[in-house]
Amino acid sequence: MSAPAREELELRPEDNARLAALCGPLDAHLRLLESRLGLRLENRGHRFVLVGPAAARRRARRLLERLYDLSGRAPLAEDDVLRLLDETGDGEGGEAEGASPPARVLTPRRQILARGRRQAAYVAALGTHDLCFGVGPAGTGKTYLAVAVACALLARGVFRRLVLVRPAVEAGERLGFLPGGFTEKVDPYLRPIYDALDEFLGPEETAHALERGTIEISPLAYMRGRTLAQAFIILDEAQNTTVEQMKMFLTRLGEGSRAAVTGDVTQVDLPRPERSGLADALERLADVEGVHVSRFRPADAQRHPLVARIVGAYERPRGENP
Repeated sequence: MSAPAREELELRPEDNARLAALCGPLDAHLRLLESRLGLRLENRGHRFVLVGPAAARRRARRLLERLYDLSGRAPLAEDDVLRLLDETGDGEGGEAEGASPPARVLTPRRQILARGRRQAAYVAALGTHDLCFGVGPAGTGKTYLAVAVACALLARGVFRRLVLVRPAVEAGERLGFLPGGFTEKVDPYLRPIYDALDEFLGPEETAHALERGTIEISPLAYMRGRTLAQAFIILDEAQNTTVEQMKMFLTRLGEGSRAAVTGDVTQVDLPRPERSGLADALERLADVEGVHVSRFRPADAQRHPLVARIVGAYERPRGENP
């Protein structure tokens, strides 16, 4: 029996930190690639030996080069390797030749790299469409990327204001039992947005922008009767709007404004039988020019790798095997 075919790959430029990120702790990323691709990977420094069928070697070469490139731009985790494996598919063709590079968002404090085709398409849409919906399960980057794009455009002077909005509907809780006025009661539900702003702008600049009114964080109820011009507006947790509230929000757009609407239609906390304004809008606006919809899947989750598997388990009928 003939020995398995071998070929060599040398990654350039030499960068030990990127190489360590590519290989993962105790070479975990390499072992993952081996198990998924059905070949053996041996490496000595920046030189790799690929042992196995021709199709597997071709795909492994592309994946290693892509992962090495990504490791120089953003932290590389197991879910990044899994996502890239899923995106390249199981055929010999792998990724399309000449595929577009990953989308980047340059915020004042750090560069954000979109992970995967759906995130890259979403980032591109946020930069070009006056109304963009980001729909999908938790952890897929819907709000995070929308805030990143908004901060980048605000810093460049494309927009004068950033307005972040959430409906005051709680996941199984009641605001009336919480201490303080309405704003104090809603504020904890806006914490993820504050965290994102601190990451992209820095805590001090975020505080100054909030004081000046350059950035406004508002409950949806406070939007009625307003018209916002030259603003980037983000409606988060939009699945918890009613049909009337969604219509009210969408008609707040003024001259030179852009809106991003994010939510998960499977996580509606409205009292039954109230229809979600997000689900309704996705149907009504499906063919409206200037509207873009990005739909994410559990596999796109950007949190702990276990999150995607948990979301998938909850979406399967009870008792059904994965």
